[in-house]
Amino acid sequence: MLESYVTPLLMTYVNKYIKNLKPSDLQLSLWGGDVVLSKLELKLDVLEQELKLPFTFLSGHIHELRIHVPWTKLGSEAVVITINTMECILKLKDGAQDDHESGSSSTSRSASESSKTLPKPRRLQQAAPSDPDLPPGYVQSLIRRVVNNVNIVVNNLILKYVEDDIVLSVNITSAESYTVHEFWDRAFMDITAPDLVLRKVINFSDCTVCLDKRNGSGKIQFYQDPLLYKCSFRTRLHFTYHNINSKIPAVIKIQTMVESLKLSITDQQLPMFIRIMELVLSLYYGEIGGGKEGEAEEGSGHGEVIATPGLEGDPEAQVMAGQYPSPELYMQGEEGDQGWVSWAWSFVPAIVGAEDEEGEEGFYQQGEEGGRSSPQQNPPKDPVVSIGFYCTKASVTFKLTEMQTESSYYSPQKMKSREGLCLEQEGITMEVLMMGEPFFDCQIGIVGVRALCLKGIMGVRDFEENLNRREEDAVFFSCGESLSSKGMTYLTNSLFDYRSPENNGVRAEFILDATNHKETYTEISGMQRFGAFYMDYLYTVETSSTKVCVGQQDFTMATGPKEEPVPPVQETSVKRLVVGPLDLLLNSSAVHRLLKMLACAMDHEYQPYYKPQPDPVEVPRAPASQEEVSVLEEFIPTRLTCLTLQKVTVTLNMAEFNLLHTLIPVIMGQKAPPGPVSVPVFQAMRPLPALRFQVDSVNVEHSVPMFAPELINTVSSLSQPSDNLLHHCYTHCYLKVFGVQTGLTCLDSTGGFLPLSPLIPSFSTALYGKLLQMPQYWTKRSSVLMTECIFELPNFTVQATRPQILLLQAMLQSWTHSLGDGSYPGVNEALLSHVYTAPGVKSPSPPPPPTLEASVQNVELKFCSRATGNCVGGTVGAVKVCARTPGSPEGMKEKLVPLLQGPSDTKELHQSRWLNEIRKPESLLAPDLLTFSVQIPQHGVDGRNSSGAVFLVSVQGIAVNLDPVFSTWILHQPQKRSSRQQVEHTHTHTHTPRWTFCTMSYLHRTDNLHRADNLHRADNLHRTDNLHRTDNLHRTDNLHRTDNLHRTDREAGWILHRFNL
Repeated sequence: MLESYVTPLLMTYVNKYIKNLKPSDLQLSLWGGDVVLSKLELKLDVLEQELKLPFTFLSGHIHELRIHVPWTKLGSEAVVITINTMECILKLKDGAQDDHESGSSSTSRSASESSKTLPKPRRLQQAAPSDPDLPPGYVQSLIRRVVNNVNIVVNNLILKYVEDDIVLSVNITSAESYTVHEFWDRAFMDITAPDLVLRKVINFSDCTVCLDKRNGSGKIQFYQDPLLYKCSFRTRLHFTYHNINSKIPAVIKIQTMVESLKLSITDQQLPMFIRIMELVLSLYYGEIGGGKEGEAEEGSGHGEVIATPGLEGDPEAQVMAGQYPSPELYMQGEEGDQGWVSWAWSFVPAIVGAEDEEGEEGFYQQGEEGGRSSPQQNPPKDPVVSIGFYCTKASVTFKLTEMQTESSYYSPQKMKSREGLCLEQEGITMEVLMMGEPFFDCQIGIVGVRALCLKGIMGVRDFEENLNRREEDAVFFSCGESLSSKGMTYLTNSLFDYRSPENNGVRAEFILDATNHKETYTEISGMQRFGAFYMDYLYTVETSSTKVCVGQQDFTMATGPKEEPVPPVQETSVKRLVVGPLDLLLNSSAVHRLLKMLACAMDHEYQPYYKPQPDPVEVPRAPASQEEVSVLEEFIPTRLTCLTLQKVTVTLNMAEFNLLHTLIPVIMGQKAPPGPVSVPVFQAMRPLPALRFQVDSVNVEHSVPMFAPELINTVSSLSQPSDNLLHHCYTHCYLKVFGVQTGLTCLDSTGGFLPLSPLIPSFSTALYGKLLQMPQYWTKRSSVLMTECIFELPNFTVQATRPQILLLQAMLQSWTHSLGDGSYPGVNEALLSHVYTAPGVKSPSPPPPPTLEASVQNVELKFCSRATGNCVGGTVGAVKVCARTPGSPEGMKEKLVPLLQGPSDTKELHQSRWLNEIRKPESLLAPDLLTFSVQIPQHGVDGRNSSGAVFLVSVQGIAVNLDPVFSTWILHQPQKRSSRQQVEHTHTHTHTPRWTFCTMSYLHRTDNLHRADNLHRADNLHRTDNLHRTDNLHRTDNLHRTDNLHRTDREAGWILHRFNL
């Protein structure tokens, strides 16, 4: 009978995880076609052993379990397993938890032992009567079809996690798994040639995630808004097999799709949410929940590779170290602990039904005449596993809560939340591709991101609905593109893409080679697919020998016929992150919301999961052998991280309101100022000055040795390590910034910004630094660098007018000083009129003020630190400061007046002809203006300085010219004046005497100083190009009748002689 084959198989699953279940009662119920079990308790110890997570189950029960077996239609209708109301409560294991587990009740221990002594399906098959009407091949095919088409329905799944005062609960109203055909519709399918494909779908309905805080008694006093409310998503599973008898698929694809994901976080939930994220990171990096020393997975094909030094604390190694065991060893329930990622990888066979391999194999081997040989001699390779998560639109809303009391005195208080900030994303993709240990890749991409302000903040109602402000005004951060313009590129080659190979009956091809992967998935291709953010994390393990393939199960090693030496492995880890064009607007609304979130995030008393361990004490060891050194010279594993930012724009507006005096103390760990806060009535101010920073590209590279303790312990033992070995003992960081420029702009009444008035023209710079790992191993080597930093700046220029400086000062004061109620102080209109000129508007009648311009060239700075002392050195190629006087409509030309110049040749400064000569610019090979070196000694181990202090400075010639234009720049005060006053004001400044001082240099050429005749001719003095080219200057007797204008030639010559000109 079919019952004798199917019933033991179902009983094995049910009895493994449920307590106090009588197999006889279950068997009788199954033969009737339906079984209903109520109030079931789960075997918590079995779950913990299976999951191998650093969590312990406090409770777990099932309200009702239904199993429906259509005996009459078993070959065409699915077996349905329904679970109604399943609830589990978990907590993080602590130090006392291990003792609690070791001294647990005899009930759980006996339950675990009884589960191990349960009869295997093989034995049940031996006891089952044989039916001559059912050939073994038919039984094998039928059982495979039954298993492939089992439907699982879970109604009301509740998972809770408790820690300190945190209660995290996940509630899924309904989850259903069933088999589908090629168009992803429900169907009764089987694995058939030539496709050899099995498809399944899992639908999750109404998923709600809550995060609440409990008090000291363990009760939740006020319930927060759900983090996620009634979110539905679907998962598609695609399995491709080598042949029809394969138990483990060759390719596994599991991908989840969410149309809309709306998260909500209140100010009280934010610290708890960050705490949960810290827990996830601690688990990933192995800081908590790591495997115990001396434990290893029995039956793993490559235990020697897993035991590589440094692998325990290496996240990439943990990701790859988890080989799934063979089907037979997996059924034996071996107790090993290889980390949570290894646990996830070990469950790949369980997901696809490999756990049944021993039982089903027993059926076939015992029932078939001349059956197949048990286990396969040539084990299959690790399957290719692809996991994906896709989200069309997602949003994270930050809310502020406040207690609200009802009108009645005895009414309880209620918590009311108010939206303040929202982060929206479009086209989110997370893809993981792995194949055993040799290959792991993770890609994350986002098409578009933007952040906007909502409602009000700290009592300031700046974005209330009654203000009728535009949505564009609320957006303060944007990056990437929208889905309407980008398309559905984030779904490329996924199971939800109708163009993917799997949806067109074609086997997908995967790139599992590091070189081809880097050539295919470049930063450019990633940004073309997404646009806002792209990350590619690649981890590979390569061996120099082809005899042992890492990632395959070698069952012959378990039997031990012959052991071969483990070949050296080459591990690489590369992370590449690219951020697309982004625009960040820092106005009062955005800054106060971001700082408020930061203050709320720091308002907690949680202890960190992991405390940094003290530096290990140096242990003397014998020098490394020549073979070890040669292996290190050939390849040293490193982790490389590359970050690229493209087209970054940051705009800082003048503060429209300022309540930072209430937020900064909280962020700095102090108490908020007592008393109520005076809140201004918000009113949008236009025009609004702003400072804008623009960067074309930012490149950051960071590299660190993968196994630093082992590497440094080996290299430090060498008497003369090579440069290559020393190079890999450092953490290296490169920073390159291209196209940086800064300028002033203004937000007008239309909501747009005026063209940029440059303050700092475009420049580029670079910074390099390296830090020695584990310096305690190098204290006896004074020649080894501990730290080194190099800074290079080819050219840097700053230019500004006096009104621009005054406006910058006003903008700074708007953020640093408050009027008490935080209101907007306002800006002088005359100041704005001098700084900004709207496009298409004619320049004002008064001439623009002069521009002061300072530039420095070829700056190089270097800092290095050794055990004996610190050294700082650097060079400055050239410095130049000049004033640019603008032209006028009357015909005055724009002039460049030098104020400071270096280096300069001052050899013939004492001669009278020095002013009249035409000097050419210095050669590019000229010495630098400034060169300095400073050495500061440090006390050695014996308390004495091993070297002396050094200070060396070399300065070339510098020329300084005190021109009246400089005083004009300093004394300029923008104000509204009539046209006549403007003319008179211009006349009074034209005859300011000019004084020139020369120190060890030559003066740059100006018309008045290089032509002595102009100083001796009174007529030409009224007609100089720089000061007297207007008609009004020749028609004003009162301004020109001064003693300076009627000095004789003798007096002018005395002035020249007086100042050695």
